[in-house]
Amino acid sequence: MRYIKSLLLSLLIAFNMVAMAQNNEHNKIDPKTTIQKMTTMYYLINNFYVDTANLEALTEDAIVAMLKELDPHSAYISKKDVQKANEPLEGSFEGIGVTFQIFQDTILIVSPVPGGPSDKVGIMSGDKIITIDGEDAFGKKINNEYVTEHIRGKKGTKVTLGIKRGDSDELIDYEVTRDKIPLNSINAYFMLDENIGYIKLDRFAKTSMKEFKEALEELEEQKMKSLILDLRGNNGGYLNVAFELGNMFLDKGMTVVYTEGDKSPKQIFETDKKGDFAKGKLVVLIDEGSASASEIVSGAIQDWDRGVLIGRRSFGKGLVQRPFNLPDGSIVRLTTARYYTPTGRCIQRSYEKGTEDYYNEMTKRFDHGEYYHADSIQFPDSLKYETLVSGRTVYGGGGVMPDIFVPIDTTFATKLYTDLIRKGIFNQYAIDYVMDNREALKEKYPDFSYYEDDFVITDEMIDDFKNAAEKKDIKWDEEQFLRSEKMIKLQLKAMIARNEWDMEKYYKIIAEDDKMIGKAIEILNDKNQYKKLLQ
Repeated sequence: MRYIKSLLLSLLIAFNMVAMAQNNEHNKIDPKTTIQKMTTMYYLINNFYVDTANLEALTEDAIVAMLKELDPHSAYISKKDVQKANEPLEGSFEGIGVTFQIFQDTILIVSPVPGGPSDKVGIMSGDKIITIDGEDAFGKKINNEYVTEHIRGKKGTKVTLGIKRGDSDELIDYEVTRDKIPLNSINAYFMLDENIGYIKLDRFAKTSMKEFKEALEELEEQKMKSLILDLRGNNGGYLNVAFELGNMFLDKGMTVVYTEGDKSPKQIFETDKKGDFAKGKLVVLIDEGSASASEIVSGAIQDWDRGVLIGRRSFGKGLVQRPFNLPDGSIVRLTTARYYTPTGRCIQRSYEKGTEDYYNEMTKRFDHGEYYHADSIQFPDSLKYETLVSGRTVYGGGGVMPDIFVPIDTTFATKLYTDLIRKGIFNQYAIDYVMDNREALKEKYPDFSYYEDDFVITDEMIDDFKNAAEKKDIKWDEEQFLRSEKMIKLQLKAMIARNEWDMEKYYKIIAEDDKMIGKAIEILNDKNQYKKLLQ
């Protein structure tokens, strides 16, 4: 009976929220009647239904169904998934501190987290986990969920790993004490030339501002004068972190964003001090994967004519979610307000046709040719706004449109290249190459700068790569290879760098042929062009 009461209490709270959300002048709803109707239904099922019903599953299904009727971003997170859902935004988890991959039914260590538990006991890149606490940890049962369940755990607990290193058949046993492991939200930062710095921000997490300030300080020590902030693919995170990041680029007393909803009074987020990078030249990179908090920052930068936006139209998410705890430990992230850029733009795109149509938007953009031609995007005059300094025209609704449009690069996008990515051939080859040549790489390239300047993908390596592809049933088309050759070689060099060093080195190699970064460098190095774009 206690179980049923808990379920009913959960439903009472959820339905009370929905009843209140719909209680307006045009649609009066009696919350008492609505709640009684649902609790009566659960009572009837529990006491009279022909079979034993899973009321917990029914409750979760009912909540999910309710939220689908509200908007695309209100969401239910079950108790068992709460921790997993929060980890990327919390900025840490507890475990052994390794980046791993499932490679031929085996757990392969890509790299230990520097200073983490595995690094401290001597586990190395290229090691394979063969046993976990004496149990075989290879074969068909191995997947990401298995690894997470067996090597993550509470700080202070221990796990024994049987490690195979190199060609040795003898396992090395390591006892690892689990600890708190940081999840970085900045994937890379480095200087692109003697004046221009680059920061790639992956998400807006609790640790993002600490990471950003450290990155900015290091770049400024290297005499950085201009910055490229890469928000491509960044789907958002905490609103307050977006405000703090926006504050870094603006003067005191400037609005970064404001929020408002039917039951959420207007709240203005205004800078309280001059930002640490309020004067240097700034470019922000965005694309169709840039959403929510990314759009808050890029919208504020554009509205205040503070920097140049380069890329493609952003996702178009202008809704704010607030988490509410349910009695069983699960969470509802309920949309409570819309956010607006400083000019008053709401960039949320329409979801009137339902969730499925909403999430098919990216496919529709592709079909309309938007990824290739800026003039395929039409904004109505009713959504026209003027920026706050120079009075440039910008638009609300459906995302943030950049100042300079850069189409998707299709010059190398052959079927061969797509198949190589889809079947993981780049990754497989890079892992094999580093494992077979680790000592030679360390000897020849003691520092990454030597590798960056001198390493070349040879014809012999391409032959080996081709063989690896054909073993995975990929048809090697020489004409398509010639079209994709430059990008294939760049990806191989970048993936080898990632496996030998870290993810930052991957981005540094890829930046060499990144069309958006190239355009950003061009603009930042042309004082007149940069100034003209902001007038």
